[in-house]
Amino acid sequence: MLLPNLFRTEYRNIVGVLCYLFGIEHVEIAEDIVSDTFLAATEHWSLHGVPDNPTGWLYTVAKNKTRNYLKRNALFEKKLAPEIRYTSEISEEIEIDLSGKNISDSQLAMIFAVCNPAISTESQVSLALSLLCGFGVQEIADAFLTNKTVVYKRLNRAKEKLKEARIRIEQPTLSEINNRLDPVLTTLYLLFSEGYYSESQDTVLRKDLCAEAMRLASLLLGNEATNKPAVNALLSMMCFHASRFDARVGDNGEMVLYEDQDEARWDQELISLGKDFLIKASTGEEVSRYHLEAGIAFWHTQKEDTSEKWERILQLYNNLLILEYSPVAALNRTFAVSKARGKEQAIAEAEKLGLTGSHFYYSLLGHLYTGLDNEKALAHFQKALEMAVSTSDQQVIEKNIEKLFL
Repeated sequence: MLLPNLFRTEYRNIVGVLCYLFGIEHVEIAEDIVSDTFLAATEHWSLHGVPDNPTGWLYTVAKNKTRNYLKRNALFEKKLAPEIRYTSEISEEIEIDLSGKNISDSQLAMIFAVCNPAISTESQVSLALSLLCGFGVQEIADAFLTNKTVVYKRLNRAKEKLKEARIRIEQPTLSEINNRLDPVLTTLYLLFSEGYYSESQDTVLRKDLCAEAMRLASLLLGNEATNKPAVNALLSMMCFHASRFDARVGDNGEMVLYEDQDEARWDQELISLGKDFLIKASTGEEVSRYHLEAGIAFWHTQKEDTSEKWERILQLYNNLLILEYSPVAALNRTFAVSKARGKEQAIAEAEKLGLTGSHFYYSLLGHLYTGLDNEKALAHFQKALEMAVSTSDQQVIEKNIEKLFL
């Protein structure tokens, strides 16, 4: 598992630095060099074993491959000379800075270059997930509920448009930050969501993806220009959700639903950190979706099952749907309605949604009908079971069916 984990973390780091060095028009060259580096690692490590410092090994090989490429391609080298501040006579002394600071600077510059109005928002997010987060094409397709062919075309078109627009990779100005922060935050939100509930892999939780989203959000907060209320709200939401990770997965890797979670396994330090970020997010006059979702996540860290708690969650969902409607939020709101106003009202509102293409819809109806009309509950759970893809979802539905006969 070492090499896949390193690929996830270091691919984006090296690609970011090389793109920062070469420019967005040569992103494919950067990707090829890094891919060759990992291919070399696969071959060399299988024969000679993993080196004592695998990350350092990758960085050294990437630097050497970059220098060799530039030496072999004099025309390319000449074209890049003004931008990367070296001449062909001293190409052997090219400084490829893979220090922590330059990696952070490169990633910040890269994400704002990629999230550019020259391309569609979906393309911005897809390209950022690919280059900065190490996402594979299938994972991006899952995040957008589409297929690999669409993603391939989207990525290629996005790269071409950025080249045509001659977008430079540099530290963003205040104006660029204000114009492009929304797609940047959407990227991080999707990254965290893919980890929190993974469609692309048959697993309940992928902490590595969630940790990556939190790292990039922290990167934004570490820069004074990007330390905005919405960023604090997003990281607050992530902290609240992450605080319940250990309780969300059972001993056998199965999903543990919220009502069955052991509060003692919630990470109080992360909850406290989430509160701190939420307080910092309260400055300013704008309320973003992340403020509302952070509020909802906060109330889920309060275990007491009170009417006040669920009424507050319901009102937050109401405001969220007004601000930015989504089927997932609408379904989650319906659960809050059942807790605050009763199952009968929740059923009426759920059935109005008509989200018949989602197994979550039928699973929710099964839950709502349980105890009121168990025959209808069973029919909905069986429909949900037919549609569910992941083993973890199937296990949860099967448990709910078993409870009907107890």
